[in-house]
Amino acid sequence: MIQGTGSDVGKSLLVAGLCRLFRERGLRVKPFKPQNMSNNAAVAEDGGEIGRAQALQARAARVAASVHMNPILLKPESETGSQVVAQGQVIGHASAKEYHAMKPGLLERVMDSYRRLSVDADLLVVEGAGSAAEINLRANDIANMGFAHAAQLPVILCADIDRGGVIAQIVGTWAVLAAEDRDRVAGFVINKFRGDSSLFAPAIADIEQRTGWKSYGLVPYWPGASVLPPEDSASLPGGAVGKSGDFHVVVPRLARIANFDDFDPLAAEPGVRLTFVAPGQPIPADADVVILPGTKSTIADLAFLRAQGWDIDLLAHVRRGGRVLGICGGYQMLGSHIADPDGVEGPAGDSVQGLGLLQVSTVMAGTKILREVQGVDGMGLPVHGYEIHMGRTQGPDCARPMLRLDGKEDGAINGTGRVMGCYLHGLFQSDAFRAAFLGRAETQSWDATIDGALDDLAAHLARHVDVDGLLALASNA
Repeated sequence: MIQGTGSDVGKSLLVAGLCRLFRERGLRVKPFKPQNMSNNAAVAEDGGEIGRAQALQARAARVAASVHMNPILLKPESETGSQVVAQGQVIGHASAKEYHAMKPGLLERVMDSYRRLSVDADLLVVEGAGSAAEINLRANDIANMGFAHAAQLPVILCADIDRGGVIAQIVGTWAVLAAEDRDRVAGFVINKFRGDSSLFAPAIADIEQRTGWKSYGLVPYWPGASVLPPEDSASLPGGAVGKSGDFHVVVPRLARIANFDDFDPLAAEPGVRLTFVAPGQPIPADADVVILPGTKSTIADLAFLRAQGWDIDLLAHVRRGGRVLGICGGYQMLGSHIADPDGVEGPAGDSVQGLGLLQVSTVMAGTKILREVQGVDGMGLPVHGYEIHMGRTQGPDCARPMLRLDGKEDGAINGTGRVMGCYLHGLFQSDAFRAAFLGRAETQSWDATIDGALDDLAAHLARHVDVDGLLALASNA
């Protein structure tokens, strides 16, 4: 089990790289994360939703993504509350305090999923959540040490030297852990190192002496990580990402932005400049296209968008002849009206005016749609991806659908052809569509880019991590 000294220290990519590395060694390997908190979700092959990091790890292991790889997913809806997803399906909503009380019962489902995955696997690589040292949450824990004890797993602690204070990260974790939790930790890996590794050797020896834990590797900073999707929006910048270029794509960074890896293929595209606009900043006037992203709370994020003045910026962008695309929640915002009669997102009976850029309206009702789909756009170009949303959208502009998915029309385009929206996540992973959207004859293969990055990550870890030592730990568990 890979646990961390904190969030965003590289646990997810370390697990992904190890999954690809062990798969290339001929092992049947699968990823597992007992509890995840992220609005960046994926649809698993067996029909439910999991964190996108686990979907990437499954791809690294060359196996189909399953709801059992991430049995508990928390999708934040406010500063203190989340939607709770268990084994792929929504089971309710809970405040932080309410969720803490739910954990003992959820551990049974976590262990059930763990056992199911173990049946036909040689090795499971497990990812913790946040910090192993969150001792205020240790009682009833199912994400880190609580699960490690339940499953009797050896733990490797991952620390991030790039953020500074790595010695204190590791030794401090040792200092606050209970004795039984310290004994569960076999060693540590230090991630994102820059510079001369020989100068850090005395520090590694000192950490080993203070903790009794063994070093399993000092991993140099790996630039290829920028191609692979981050797990949560805390990793998103407020500004330009990816390559510089003449074609400017702008994405307002909503407070509850979801499935933001939709834009990774654009960030990696030569000649494209992708900008995530931070709250309080205007939408750049030189934008070629503005994309409203998915969101966990459409009505709340529409209010957030207006509070930043982005609605005014969008209207000015359209008047200048700019293009606008809305995906999922962003598509709903572009319409004239959003109603929530049953309180799906907030108080029952909520009803708000949309941005009015598409003649459509949305009602938040019905069951949650979770499915992988494929189809074509209006020019017949193939597209594929997944739907993960509440709500049904209809109106006059739906007579000009943006896509046709599994034989059904999806989305809408306005009369000018410059404003459009759809429910399809992963749209830009379709190479032919992405090329046409950017006005190009052809583009690079996104699938080849991702698989190449995973191969490179595995090779990077093989050079810098004691892989045989990790396998020996797993064999003796």
